[in-house]
Amino acid sequence: MAAPTATAALNASVFAPGAQMLLTVTYSDADTKPLTVTIVVTDAQGNSSAPVKVTAVIDPLTVTVTDNSGRTWTRVSDNGSVAVYRSVA
Repeated sequence: MAAPTATAALNASVFAPGAQMLLTVTYSDADTKPLTVTIVVTDAQGNSSAPVKVTAVIDPLTVTVTDNSGRTWTRVSDNGSVAVYRSVA
């Protein structure tokens, strides 16, 4: 089983008070793969529905950002592998 990975980077190394901070988090989990489930419903008389296929991701990763200064971080975007968060210095 592979461990999830994550890297994070701010858009600058120093911020003036009130400046916008952008945090980009790149993440992945090699064990998180799409799974296709096929469902057929059959009643008591043996009548069956057409097969229905559903693709789901089991245990997808979620990113949460907090810091020890009490800032609020707002998610700007997240495509499932790169997330961008914004806060104010």
